[in-house]
Amino acid sequence: MHKEISNAVQVLKDGGLILYPTDTVWGIGCDATNAEAVEKVFQLKERADNKALICLAADDRMLSKYVKEIPKVAYDIFDVAEEPITIIYDDAQNLAENLIAEDKSIAIRIPNDDFCFQLLRRFGKPIVSTSANVSGKPTPKSFKEIAPHILKGVDYVVNLHREKVCAKPSSIIKLSANGKVKIIR
Repeated sequence: MHKEISNAVQVLKDGGLILYPTDTVWGIGCDATNAEAVEKVFQLKERADNKALICLAADDRMLSKYVKEIPKVAYDIFDVAEEPITIIYDDAQNLAENLIAEDKSIAIRIPNDDFCFQLLRRFGKPIVSTSANVSGKPTPKSFKEIAPHILKGVDYVVNLHREKVCAKPSSIIKLSANGKVKIIR
């Protein structure tokens, strides 16, 4: 795993795209602070750039650098969630502008996955995590379902957990600074 993390981190630092296993589905990833890399993700997925992308953060300490205020209820959710949950926060900061939604929000998940955690810690910044498919097409449930177009469009494919079958993407909730909670998916 150490070699795979080193290889992936170098590609991320160079502004490239990686294909990697997450705690949910196989993801296309890049440096969430690099607008050019984020644009490459939109192009590869053939996705409109006004549709927001999810990113991963290693822990709440990393999260606090990229969200102006973490609502207190978020910490309760981290503690009790049994399934992967992505939270949409108001007032994103220090991220690529084309990653932040028009309303200045950002969707971030803290994954419960050793590989993702170590990758994020080594890289030191959030990583984009969007499903490994063309926009509008079904999300691949396993590595072997990933389209050749996606495999060829990334700079590095992590060689771990390729046998893993994923049941579903994360749940998504929006936590507003005013305390309002909205379930998205």
